[in-house]
Amino acid sequence: MTGGAGFIGSHLVDHLLAEGHHVTVVDDLRTGSRDNVRPHAGNPAFTFIEADVVQPLGALLADAVRAHGPVARVAHLAAQISVPRSLDDPLEDLRLNVGATLEVLRFAKATGVEQVVFSSSAAVYGDDVTQPVGEGATLAPISPYGVHKLASEQHVRNHARAGLGGTSLRFFNVYGPRQDPKSPYAGVIGLFLDRALRGEPLTIFGDGQQTRDFVYVADVVRAIAAALGRPGRGESVNVGTGSRITVRELADGVLAATGSASAIAFGPAREGEIVDSCADIGRARAVLSFEPRTEVAAGLALTASWLRARLAGDR
Repeated sequence: MTGGAGFIGSHLVDHLLAEGHHVTVVDDLRTGSRDNVRPHAGNPAFTFIEADVVQPLGALLADAVRAHGPVARVAHLAAQISVPRSLDDPLEDLRLNVGATLEVLRFAKATGVEQVVFSSSAAVYGDDVTQPVGEGATLAPISPYGVHKLASEQHVRNHARAGLGGTSLRFFNVYGPRQDPKSPYAGVIGLFLDRALRGEPLTIFGDGQQTRDFVYVADVVRAIAAALGRPGRGESVNVGTGSRITVRELADGVLAATGSASAIAFGPAREGEIVDSCADIGRARAVLSFEPRTEVAAGLALTASWLRARLAGDR
């Protein structure tokens, strides 16, 4: 697995180890944290390699392969995940997103990997689409991040035509415990919860009427695990809830989940951000037997509880 020390990746590590798999993680800790996988440090079924994925994976994984056998499946979650940063440095975004994907696919093809699951994004759609958006919609990403996720999907599809099992999962707005609110890549839910628990204002960029499909991390992990367990044919699959709320409604929900009296403030809209986003998850239901289980209110409560404990530990 690449990116296994990150927010989503570390939850996937937990899940796969609990299911009895051996898991090897390659992560450069650019956005991930060793703390996320520290509970598995003594587990003989877990191997951690600190390295940039845009290196020859065969050499990086040689010792792990000798000890545990060949890699059967790869979840490729490592990525540069900030839309603003992709606008500031599109060449680095290209290296970290497309370059890493090509290295994963090269390794997989050369070593007989059965299945690669690539973490794509709803950013491939852009703004000019009907909501909820299905996988057959026009793809017109409005940021280098979205362009590079789309390019990586095409590489997965091309390798699948040559016989490598592959699936691209288009994540919508994922949230949950371990999403670091202090990271420059933090999602809006983590930022809002952190500020609410500190009694600080919640800042909405834009008018607050932009919509998002917020999907809880445990649901996303189930979708990834399902994709790893089936023969992919290069298809792209939305992973969301099929419902959406406005960012203003989200802010109100965060205040309710935390019992906070924080004010809500507004700032200018951000360049490169999609206005409306909601997944049509019909294909995920059909292909992965996927059904989201966590309502936003419940997910906010779980995430707030985790962050409250973390903040208490920092004191």
